[in-house]
Amino acid sequence: NEKGTITDNLIIKGNNLLALHTLKKEFAGKVKLIYIDPPYNTGGSAETFTYNNNFKHSTWYTFIKNRLDISKTILREDGFIAIAIDHIELFYLGVIADEIFGRDNRIGLVSVVHKPEGRQFANFFSPSNEFMLVYAKNKDIAEFENVVLDKRKESEFNFNDEKGNYKLKNFIRLTDGKYSLRENKPEGFYPIYVSQDLQSFSLTPKTNYLEALPITDKGVERVWKTSGKTFLKKVQDNLIVAKVEDNKVILYEKLFSSQVFTTHWIKKEYHSYHFGTKMLEDLLGRKAFSFPKSLYTVYDTIKLMSNTNDIVLDFHAGSGTTAHAVLELNKEDDGNRQFILVEQITSHIDICNERVGKVLLKHNLNTSFIYLELKKYNQNFIEQIEEAKDTKALLQIWEQMKAKSFLNYNVDIKKQDEHLEEFKALSLAEQKQHLCEILDKNQLYVNLSS
Repeated sequence: NEKGTITDNLIIKGNNLLALHTLKKEFAGKVKLIYIDPPYNTGGSAETFTYNNNFKHSTWYTFIKNRLDISKTILREDGFIAIAIDHIELFYLGVIADEIFGRDNRIGLVSVVHKPEGRQFANFFSPSNEFMLVYAKNKDIAEFENVVLDKRKESEFNFNDEKGNYKLKNFIRLTDGKYSLRENKPEGFYPIYVSQDLQSFSLTPKTNYLEALPITDKGVERVWKTSGKTFLKKVQDNLIVAKVEDNKVILYEKLFSSQVFTTHWIKKEYHSYHFGTKMLEDLLGRKAFSFPKSLYTVYDTIKLMSNTNDIVLDFHAGSGTTAHAVLELNKEDDGNRQFILVEQITSHIDICNERVGKVLLKHNLNTSFIYLELKKYNQNFIEQIEEAKDTKALLQIWEQMKAKSFLNYNVDIKKQDEHLEEFKALSLAEQKQHLCEILDKNQLYVNLSS
């Protein structure tokens, strides 16, 4: 915009650690919510490091720590980070995040029921839930939004004033068992006097004022919900409504459209197959991605932890669920939230771009996104290796790698050339794997300092 601030939605291809350091200059202290769904590290042998869901435990630990460190600097002072995880690395993630964000800033551990029927063919317990670990950057100033996540509850709030939607609840304490009765809590039983026009309230008798007592229709003497002093504070805050019903004054309290947010999320919309996998298939017209998050798990997280003009960052973008959720929520509340997504895997980034494009078209949204890539280095060789059709092409790439790539520190080029006949004897897939393995993965993209 005219101030030089980037306000575009961004989808960035590249190593997320490098991308975060690149984003830091522009976005330090500006992002309200970071939502990430990192690799759960559930893959086969614990001692291998191949695809990004199959790290050595110590490697995973370092991988997460480095990224959370830089995340903290990008978060706004009143911001949140929400991390999806299952039980495999949960405790270690908690230790790392406690260290970085401070255990006092841990907001909670949410259990999200994403597969209520459980997983088939599981040993021992059949997983039906996963977790979301939530931290505030500064718990003293961070606040959840005043929203309702359960649509069924939202319809209950059928009145409106300048503060928003509210419902009326009888001011007599009708729950809490014996403590709601006069005989057990006599100080809670006191008269309230109400003017004829039902607009003024007093705790002392006044001429022509009507008396209200916490006695139910059945004549049970109960108590009011608060002390007299707190009642007068509620009157001052315009939270008390009086009505005359059956020649009797009834007092009501305004309850605004927010809800108590529990740490168990059980809505049917959190089902990862129906509202993740199937929804994405229907949008793209094909099966394109394994285990995407339910759109509504991410949607509700963003709704709860960001306002209409905030920035939402996801640096494990996967299939782009976070961008989709931001667009849906902006459409719902006329918001202008900005998303920033980072993803390294080519097939995933292609799905992100396609998905966001289709959501924009589907809802005819008057917004857009910018797609960009970090400047490639070794990543160029990875892509050439993946596309090679035969051994001859791979040997030509090897010649270029010797001259121009960053190889792992322990790779001896002379020895590699001495064993070329053995290399040729491998299958094409094995040859590709070998060439990829000897490239230094820390040099896939050009560092800013380079």
